Amino acid sequence: MSAIPFEPIEGRYLGVDIAGEACRVYIEQSGSGIPLLCLHTAGADSRQFRHLMCDEAVTSRYRVIAFDMPWHGKSYPPHGWQHEEYRLTTDRYLQTIRAVCAALRLDKPVVMGCSIGGRIVLELANRHGPEYRALIGLEAADYQEPWYDTAWLHRGDVHGGEVCAALVSGLVAPQSPEAHRHETLWQYMQGGPGVFRGDLHFYRVDADLRGRLGAIDTRRTPLYLLTGEYDFSCSPEDTRRTARAIPGATVIEMAALGHFPMSENPAQFRRYILPVLDEIAGLAEGARTQ
Repeated sequence: MSAIPFEPIEGRYLGVDIAGEACRVYIEQSGSGIPLLCLHTAGADSRQFRHLMCDEAVTSRYRVIAFDMPWHGKSYPPHGWQHEEYRLTTDRYLQTIRAVCAALRLDKPVVMGCSIGGRIVLELANRHGPEYRALIGLEAADYQEPWYDTAWLHRGDVHGGEVCAALVSGLVAPQSPEAHRHETLWQYMQGGPGVFRGDLHFYRVDADLRGRLGAIDTRRTPLYLLTGEYDFSCSPEDTRRTARAIPGATVIEMAALGHFPMSENPAQFRRYILPVLDEIAGLAEGARTQ
């Protein structure tokens, strides 16, 4: 009898306290070794990293972990959510990441985030850098000028999921395979009411980091910034501008990729992320042998 074709990903719920609220957070993980915590984009969920979790070149050395933030994916909002409007703030985002790391007892993890996750990676480096082995920002910059109207993202006369997917569809590179393109957009179609708009409050209003990243020390915590050439929301120039204020930051422009590299074209993305992960693993091995 042939083996059941399960993917190697395991999913579980984690009870965690975030800013004094009991939260039930859904977590997926695969592999073993150096913990690699992955942060999804605005309005989406941890499924964006499923290809990375199924890549033995990664999971043979890294314990890849991705979680759905509260309000996203399989994670519920906190109790009493119906009485408030969801708005993600910088402090709440940081508290969420650090609470999950503490609950999972992660020792010096690598954190990789995309889009809003890339923005918060910069703030992790700035405020809490020594807690991490390395930090990876995908489509990350200290600020982008808004190019969209968030009023369309939560209206009773508009299908929220479809308009969210339409908004981000142009951020996918034209070379991305059709199946992966539409898989990426499907995740946006499934977001909860107002969640994408609430995430963009962090991105547009609460996280302007221009001139505020002077505490980043890449000698203690290496910082890698990878941006797709077709990303007009966070352009390669946005990332390079940000890196000019961070001595020692590594900047990589990724050809034939857009705003969702890990999900829109995983084969192309691995050409860029594997050397970065090789370097981080090599640094870790070197530190152990000293």
